[in-house]
Amino acid sequence: MEELLNFYYENRESYSAPFRLRIHRAISWLKKAESCEDDDTRFIALWIAFNAAYARELEAGFAFSERGTFRQFLHLVCALDKDGRIDKMVWQSFSGSIRLLLDNRYVFQPFWDFHNGKISEVAWQEDFARAKEKAQKALASRSTDNVLLIVFDRLYTLRNQIMHGGATFASKANRQQLKDACAILQTCVPAILHVMQQHHAREDWGQPFYPFVKEN
Repeated sequence: MEELLNFYYENRESYSAPFRLRIHRAISWLKKAESCEDDDTRFIALWIAFNAAYARELEAGFAFSERGTFRQFLHLVCALDKDGRIDKMVWQSFSGSIRLLLDNRYVFQPFWDFHNGKISEVAWQEDFARAKEKAQKALASRSTDNVLLIVFDRLYTLRNQIMHGGATFASKANRQQLKDACAILQTCVPAILHVMQQHHAREDWGQPFYPFVKEN
């Protein structure tokens, strides 16, 4: 975090106003996450930091998938990660946590679709088996971007569960995935922000949602 802050303060004057606002907002939520005393609030702050990094304003009436948007964003960031920061995070720091998360049925959306009566038990189990096979192939081939895409798909399910009131605050039920998610995001989001700053002028990172407007 300290390295990220130093890089930002040293280079922010060279950033465009929209990009500087995007990074500033993301860092503010990372700081909040560091001060949180519980995993629920920490996860929310970390996800907002990630959201601040990737979300962009789109033309009115343009239909889009939030999941599709951050998948494109992760592909781009991994392609720009010439220093291997994200690669190192995936394969050295959190390979164990990532494997556990990918094996966890509680962050697999079809599991909840079954319990909500949308699909059969056989259907979600078959989906889970296919998803695990896909994840194993990505892990075996050391495909960083594909591993991250799968991980963030699972984190998105956890995000929906918490943000839409599908979990009890400070519950003891199914908490391991929340701890793993916080650990992954707390390292991954700063790495993403660092890559973005290194390539702030090369890529069009778009306009952030809700521009800053001074009070009259």
